[in-house]
Amino acid sequence: MTNPEQRLIVTDLDGTLLHDAPTFEERFITQRSIDTVKRMHDAGYRFAVATARPVSTGFEYAGKLPVDAYIYLNGALIDFAPERSDYDLLTSGRLPSDGHLLKVGFSSARACEVCRYLLDEIPGLSLGVVMDDVRYTNFDVSVYWKTQTWQFTDFTDVPDGIADKIIIFPKSEQWAHLKTLVPPDFDVAISEGSMWMLMNPLANKRQALKTLCERMDVRLDGTVSFGDDLIDIGMMTTSETGVAVANANPEVIKIADEICPPNNDDGVAQWIERHLLA
Repeated sequence: MTNPEQRLIVTDLDGTLLHDAPTFEERFITQRSIDTVKRMHDAGYRFAVATARPVSTGFEYAGKLPVDAYIYLNGALIDFAPERSDYDLLTSGRLPSDGHLLKVGFSSARACEVCRYLLDEIPGLSLGVVMDDVRYTNFDVSVYWKTQTWQFTDFTDVPDGIADKIIIFPKSEQWAHLKTLVPPDFDVAISEGSMWMLMNPLANKRQALKTLCERMDVRLDGTVSFGDDLIDIGMMTTSETGVAVANANPEVIKIADEICPPNNDDGVAQWIERHLLA
């Protein structure tokens, strides 16, 4: 391995660093993983989290781990200096003058226009706009998440601002038609095989990793990234080393440079212990 000060370790959360649980809210990180990341950081390696989670369910890990940078919302919000950010700032929609926060989204007006168009084409489609950690949806969000802030909308009353993403939960019979309707100014990412995310084409983990490297003066060939889901592939193939947890989607396993034990066995911690702290 090269000088640790020139290396950046990036990991996904759900299915990768976190253990599984019966509900989304019960997923957790073990003390072993926390201690291992801290030891790695103390040894000179820089560390970042890259997750599709919004601030409301991802922010707690910025307090548990020595995070040098934090990628939220699959790359729609990047915090280059988590020590300067509190929850209120991250969910305010404001961008500090020091430039340590970056939003990569699209106007809420455009988001609502797309939502109304999709509903005209597929009546009954469950979808919504995520902006500043509020979900403006036409369905009950508590079906999927118990703690996230949301409100019903017909997509005519969403406030002005920079939206992070459009979320869609299509039924299986709606997938094929939906694929033909995605506007060309959006990219699609699918999380955990169920939630579609329509995003700014530059809001993804691959681009976020490249942005981190530029801001942190780290070469891409000085990065290691961990993941389990399809939305992690771009980040993993861009890193010098892409490591899949053993429980990863088969397509992720195929592109991985290395495989570590599964998330429920603290696979990321085991890889770090073996390769960086031995």
